[in-house]
Amino acid sequence: MTIQEEGNDWIEVAALDHLFEGAGIAVPVGFKEVALFLLNGEVFATDNQCTHGEARLCEGFLEDYEIECPFHQGRFDIRTGAVTMAPCSQAIRTWPVRVEKGRVYLRTSG
Repeated sequence: MTIQEEGNDWIEVAALDHLFEGAGIAVPVGFKEVALFLLNGEVFATDNQCTHGEARLCEGFLEDYEIECPFHQGRFDIRTGAVTMAPCSQAIRTWPVRVEKGRVYLRTSG
């Protein structure tokens, strides 16, 4: 399902009950994967691939607002995408998220 509002497209990517507190899941968005994280009752979305290597961030360790890459322990802030620990040096993309009626939506434009 897509919701259009004033130049912004929101696409449905998951049911809220598919997410678990403190863990990540991967969802397809076009030709890439996005990682969804549920932390402190809030949903965050980032690109799923680490910028340092071929690792899926949804399989990493989430603590506070940092996701740790499962391959080399580099870390990113899931709120901003900023690098918080080497060896990573390039930020990851984050996506605007909203939850409505138990469904998770990502903004893909605007």
